[in-house]
Amino acid sequence: MAWTRRDEETSFIGRAAELERIGAALGESRLVTLSGPGGVGKTRLARRAVSSGKPVEEGAAWADLASLRDGTLLAAVVAEALGLSDHTSRPPADAICAWVGDRRTLLVLDSCEHLPAECRDLVGDLLTVCPNLRVLATSREPLRVRAETVVGIEPLGSVTEAVALFADRAAAVGRPLVDDSDRQLAAGLCDQLERLPLALELAAAQLRSMSLTDLCAGPYAAVDLPPEARDLRPGGVRTRPVRHAALRTTIGWSHELCTPLERLLWARLSYLPASFDAETARRLAGGGPLAANRVGRTLAALCEKSVVVRGDGTYRMLDAVREYGRMWLSELGAEPELARRHAAHVLARTRQAHHEWFGPNQRSWYRRIGFLHADIRLAADHLLATDPAAALELIGNVTFFWVCSGYLYEARRYLERAIVPAAAARSGTWARGLWSLGLTLTLQGEQRAAHETALRCRNAATDAGDGEELARAAYLDGLLHLLEGRPLAAATGVETTGTGAETSETAQDPTGAEGLSAPAALCRLVHVFGLTGSGRLDQARREALELRDACAALDEHWTRSYAEHQLALIAFLERRAHDAVRHARAALDAKRHIGDAFGIAMVMDLLAIALADAGEEGAAAYGFGAAARFWQTVGHPQRGTPEMASLRDECEDRLVRSMGRARYERTFRQAATGDTHALVTWGAGGGPVPEK
Repeated sequence: MAWTRRDEETSFIGRAAELERIGAALGESRLVTLSGPGGVGKTRLARRAVSSGKPVEEGAAWADLASLRDGTLLAAVVAEALGLSDHTSRPPADAICAWVGDRRTLLVLDSCEHLPAECRDLVGDLLTVCPNLRVLATSREPLRVRAETVVGIEPLGSVTEAVALFADRAAAVGRPLVDDSDRQLAAGLCDQLERLPLALELAAAQLRSMSLTDLCAGPYAAVDLPPEARDLRPGGVRTRPVRHAALRTTIGWSHELCTPLERLLWARLSYLPASFDAETARRLAGGGPLAANRVGRTLAALCEKSVVVRGDGTYRMLDAVREYGRMWLSELGAEPELARRHAAHVLARTRQAHHEWFGPNQRSWYRRIGFLHADIRLAADHLLATDPAAALELIGNVTFFWVCSGYLYEARRYLERAIVPAAAARSGTWARGLWSLGLTLTLQGEQRAAHETALRCRNAATDAGDGEELARAAYLDGLLHLLEGRPLAAATGVETTGTGAETSETAQDPTGAEGLSAPAALCRLVHVFGLTGSGRLDQARREALELRDACAALDEHWTRSYAEHQLALIAFLERRAHDAVRHARAALDAKRHIGDAFGIAMVMDLLAIALADAGEEGAAAYGFGAAARFWQTVGHPQRGTPEMASLRDECEDRLVRSMGRARYERTFRQAATGDTHALVTWGAGGGPVPEK
């Protein structure tokens, strides 16, 4: 995940000396760890250091580990941050090593402290194998990896800097410092709070409801803390570092100034692993003394106190604030009930996403499922321990989303953990879980295991008498046939499903959209691929156009993109090069809304072939480079349906002969090292080949 200064929520104050030290360390060391207590500003400094300097040529990949509770998924999270959507069965760490290779890359690992052993092992492996990789980590403790350079991050270096930060945040809440007297009071407060940035920000937020004089008298007044935090009381025995105590005391004081309902909401929201929306807050936190219709007002009050940070329609808690809330949540003994409610809410959201995948809400659900990723993990972990059948349904609901978004390894891992204990249910849900597992195995290239799982899926759907799951099983069988070079078998297989895969000409709706379900659309798509691959181009074109128009009528993107892909291939085979280019660009335009690196790679290859046939040699070479870039991200060099291989090889040979190898390779490399978003934008929109 890339990050820029535009992502900063508040202004950045001071820290010039620290930034200089970090820049110098990054210039000399391959592993730099920013180490310091919570609330000292490690993440903000890392972000500013990355955006201010140019320590590497290809920019930075940012992996936020704060919400990750399962260390076995660390490498998968890092792969996602690097833009890697690996479609192989190899361990994610191996995929990362192959992907980074000798590229000049900066990887930022933010919030490593709760996964020290896992981070230490992964970083050590990556630095050993990838000679030009640099790692910038933030952690409350050093990683203790060989050749690590630790940059200790202290509170703000001077009272002047601390007062500048406090004054900025005070002005932001409408209570600016107006004279020297105010600044002297603020200076005393900053010293009392150890010049710790988060403590200063929380204190400044209280100016909304009290004067500066009262504020300066408050932070070290006795507050009602739980037993675990009694060492933080002024004058008490401290077992934690002083600065950590200063922060926790300030958070405790902020807690004391909250109303009982605000404290209750704070505790309940602390269960959430990452950013959340208002609906999740209402579903999770409403109940008992905090009625659901009061959650919104109470949440707004927590935002006013800077306990919760408001974003663009979303909310989040800083790590130290969340930790304090979890301490109170434990005291209340409410975590088991919140875990149940959270899992039920997430399951309901994913169930809706599954039902609305094929339709006008598809694009927005891809975004929402991405936003809910950490919540889905947390809910799945809970359900695996309490209700494996529900866990299987949960991951089955999101598998198609996760496959497109690069979470193939994660989906398979959860499915394999849930599939055996959920087998007793023997329902349509179990059949869908088998289908989801079969899909991940297919896309990872494990054909034998995929065939065995597809057979189990078909039998489970038959036993359950579930027509939709039978259609999904037929799609999975058809997909396997297509990838193994048996297009006729793929077409024949889906014709027997009763989904109308072979034709929609008798439908009253001229678009074929009325009553079209997701499984039926998938089977119709396999049928089109099978017809094209077996040479029945006229019928394939008719059915592809019908399916494309049906999807367009529903504002659906995934199936439409593949229908356009087939129309492009058919046009190319019929020597209509310009039509082939148009359809390939339309396919990429649909892909822009949902991702799907595997599908983008397939379409890019076809676009390049069509461009070459249309006489646009430079654009064709650039298109092949763009395709190679995406094939690298999925870990399958130029994979797809087998019939494409000969077309691609013949076209590339022709381009090399026509352009000359040096020019072809130069243009190819320009795209193969380019930004993936820019490549898809170019592919969808056309225009000249971008110049470096």
